[in-house]
Amino acid sequence: MSKALWSLAWEKGTLVLLDQTKLPDEITYIRCKDYREVGKAIYRLAVRGAPAIGVAAAYAMVLALQEITAKGLHGEERSAAFQKAGSELIDARPTAVNLSWAVSRMLKAFEGLPEETALEKLTSLAQAIEEEDKSTCDAIADHGADLFKGKDHLRILTHCNTGALATAGIGTAFGVIYRLHERGQLERVYADETRPLLQGARLTGTELMQNGIPCSLITDNMAGWVMKEKKIDAVIVGADRIAANGDAANKVGTYSLSILCAFHHIPFYIAAPFSTFDFSISSGEEIRIEERNPEEVRQIKGFYTAPKDMPVFNPAFDVAPHSLITGIITEKGVLKPPYDVAIKNYERSLQ
Repeated sequence: MSKALWSLAWEKGTLVLLDQTKLPDEITYIRCKDYREVGKAIYRLAVRGAPAIGVAAAYAMVLALQEITAKGLHGEERSAAFQKAGSELIDARPTAVNLSWAVSRMLKAFEGLPEETALEKLTSLAQAIEEEDKSTCDAIADHGADLFKGKDHLRILTHCNTGALATAGIGTAFGVIYRLHERGQLERVYADETRPLLQGARLTGTELMQNGIPCSLITDNMAGWVMKEKKIDAVIVGADRIAANGDAANKVGTYSLSILCAFHHIPFYIAAPFSTFDFSISSGEEIRIEERNPEEVRQIKGFYTAPKDMPVFNPAFDVAPHSLITGIITEKGVLKPPYDVAIKNYERSLQ
């Protein structure tokens, strides 16, 4: 896997983030010494992708504790400040469950730790979360690619970005694609540009080209015709939150793909790690969908493509219903319907 670009790195008490808003024109890294800077980077999508957000949040909590320790806070005051930092981070992107999962894990680990060892212990935990994500991505790639054993000349369609830029490893859905390419089974990847912020064009396009994977870029509204004309073998996408019944929230446009796949009888797969599952909610109806700045839709790179005062509806995510999902590719294998049973068994396997 090409390592020319990486999403994040922990360097001597500082979190270094690739500013993905500037790709592919400019490669710029942000050095965050303050957890608030990480929160802002998450909000404005400088760092994005559910797994990468989770890892970044874990390190952001370390930065918060560094600040709290430097201020000399102790006892309840120290604990309250740490809790406040966690709440602020969670608010940055409410739909991506990996964010709250990582923050909650750091908060739980913080409880009862002696003050003199807390910073060291939490730094080690954040590093473990990063390494965990790398191995999880590899396992997802293997299980996903195994679905296509004995098949070649595969044509895969994907949406948004789920590669090394969205994770600490080789990616989730993109990891499956990369593994198929490694195995010589892939003919071509069709990448949705993913409006309004073009993560598919800017980010997935960059990763596909860097890794020498045969690919074609399409606009989101071409997907249905591409399925018909190019005989797509499967659609594989990521997820930002998966409910207990298998409903999956992902970058807006995913819902439409799930419907198009059902009509064209094309397998529709979600690829996601354990940290993306929210076992506490029964269905996608409970997932809070983030709505973003209307300027993202009115303009592209500062140039207006619509009247400046035109009203905009800009949901960042939508929800693919479990009834339209062929399988959910995880690090422990591929979950199949009925999802309420499969996900419950999956949850038990993680305990």
